[in-house]
Amino acid sequence: MRHIAVIGSGPAGYYTAEACQKQFGDAVRVDIIDRLPVPFGLIRTGVAPDHQSIKNVSRRYEAVALTDNVRFVGNVTVGKDVTIAELMQLYDAVVLATGAPSDRPLDIPGADLPGVTGSAAFVGWYNGHPDFTDLDPPLAGPGAVVIGNGNVALDVARVLAKTQGEFAGSDIVGHALDALKGARIDTITLLGRRGPHQINMTPKELGELGELRRAAPVVEIGDFPPEIDDAMLEPGQRKSVAYLRTFAATPVDKPVHIIFDFFARPVAIEGDGRVERVIVERTQLDARGAANGTGETYAVPASLVVSCIGYRTPPIAGVPYDDRAGRFANDDGRVLPGLYAVGWARRGPTGTIGTNRPDGFAIAEKIAEDLSGTSGKSGRPGLDALLEARGTDVVTFRDWQKIDTAEIAAARSGSPREKFVTVETMLDARGV
Repeated sequence: MRHIAVIGSGPAGYYTAEACQKQFGDAVRVDIIDRLPVPFGLIRTGVAPDHQSIKNVSRRYEAVALTDNVRFVGNVTVGKDVTIAELMQLYDAVVLATGAPSDRPLDIPGADLPGVTGSAAFVGWYNGHPDFTDLDPPLAGPGAVVIGNGNVALDVARVLAKTQGEFAGSDIVGHALDALKGARIDTITLLGRRGPHQINMTPKELGELGELRRAAPVVEIGDFPPEIDDAMLEPGQRKSVAYLRTFAATPVDKPVHIIFDFFARPVAIEGDGRVERVIVERTQLDARGAANGTGETYAVPASLVVSCIGYRTPPIAGVPYDDRAGRFANDDGRVLPGLYAVGWARRGPTGTIGTNRPDGFAIAEKIAEDLSGTSGKSGRPGLDALLEARGTDVVTFRDWQKIDTAEIAAARSGSPREKFVTVETMLDARGV
């Protein structure tokens, strides 16, 4: 029997568990360990609440979780309840699938002012992550600045711009919905240091901006290269740029403006005790496509700044870490003998949810290559004994199903669920 521990219950974790099942058959036991009492990671707390169809992939993970040789071990913090060294003594292989849940720091003056937040925190706030329930972002307006030109920046802008009615069918949490109801933001500025051809926005997400009831995108036609240059883009990118050209060519006047400010690099954030403006430097692209400052600066008024410039994997004691890349140091997934990394913890925050599936299968193959003979490690019984001795309140997948049922029962009209936003309420719901 092979015993494998996977740390993290998001897409990378469950795809790895599925891959290990197919690699080893009935001769494997996989424990998926997560510090929260609820599984599915990014699917629950990262995917936009109005993108419910994307969240349906969790049904696949649930099918894996309900098999006999995969187990969810929730409410267990690695580094506190159990160490990496202890797990490596108990399991034949330990796989780090922790994702990249921390914001990459915005390294400019004023980034620590109240009203400046990272996207992990802001998205976690409206998605009900227990770490960010008390964020209380300033929404009194009139302006918000979103730094970044990727899909997360689009998600943040769209959530800020939507009417209450447009959240019907979403699972945005109640405290965020109530706060957004009273928002007075009428200008949302998306800052991108390069131009329309360099965005990392997909067509679907861009297209949604043109369908908002009270908000309309604003794009300057002068920011585009000649239209003939679009032919050099990949098909998906070309379609995204086509949306931007349409927005520029057919402006629509609505109460809320979502302004695409291209060739714009934030250099400072200013305000008297809180954010009031972002100082932006105009940029231009060199022959290599890099954005260089021109020295021309201007101010963009803002009461809220959300930085969407990327994510980092938090270090874990005893695990080699690549600080520059913001992920665990690894050689194609191998970290140390018996220790592996998968998903964003391995490659950094790149790729889609589906990218994690081949990644998980590749790691399962490496584990099979590295294992030989019989280790005699205790695996699941050994972990149970250790956690019981330490008084750890472990949450099982059956417990999660009770939490799930309670969240669905608590849903407001038209919503699929009302997420519990504290660990305590999650644990209490097991009794429902």
